[in-house]
Order: sequence, then structure tokens, then C-alpha cells
Amino acid sequence: QVQLVESGGGLVQAGGSLTLSCAASGTIVSISAMGWYRQAPGKQRELVAGVTSGGVTNYADFVKGRFTISRDNAKNTVTLQMNSLKPEDAAVYYCNAAIQTSVWSETYFRYWGQGTQVTVSS
Repeated sequence: QVQLVESGGGLVQAGGSLTLSCAASGTIVSISAMGWYRQAPGKQRELVAGVTSGGVTNYADFVKGRFTISRDNAKNTVTLQMNSLKPEDAAVYYCNAAIQTSVWSETYFRYWGQGTQVTVSS
């Protein structure tokens, strides 16, 4: 069974930095893309950033210039470097990945991590 495990969340003051990491493990044939979503209390889950296996990145407008996503394909990991954090960035951050789990099918399934809490104090 595929598992996504996040780490790196915590409490920081506004203007501070955090680095989130996510590692995928289990029956993995291929990972086409990995990314980060977040969900604040009373809000819907939203895309923060994503990266394909080829290194193509996509950022939400509210994090451009502040966050950087990177991926290590060999280790099946993705990281999110978050700088200049704002109170509005406080949320549970979820790792997401599109993963092929069987050699019998080229279908990629979406998997989610358990989430890691990011709290930003003002």
C-alpha cells in the first residue's frame, strides 16, 4: 500500500520560514507528479504548488516568489520551502501524488498524506 508521510510543520512567526517534506513509499511503479495542498479552518482545500517528474512546476499566485517546490525522483520525495510566511498561510498542508502502483496498468491514482500543521503567529 502506498503511503505519503509529511514532516516539517510547526509554529513560526510572521516572516519566518519552514520547510515541508513528503516521502512516498510502498508499491510504487512510477510517480508522475507530486504537490502540496492546504486547507485552513472554514476554507476549502487549495493547491499550493506542484511539480512533475520532468521538473515542471506550478505555483498558486499567493505563494509565488515566497515558496519553492522541489522533487527528488530517485527518493520519491518532494519538499516545499516556505519563506516570508504570513498569518494567512496557516493551514494544514497535505502532500499529494499521482502514482502508478501496478505494472499491469498505466493508470495513475491520487494519494494523500495525513497532513502537517503550519501555524503562523503575528
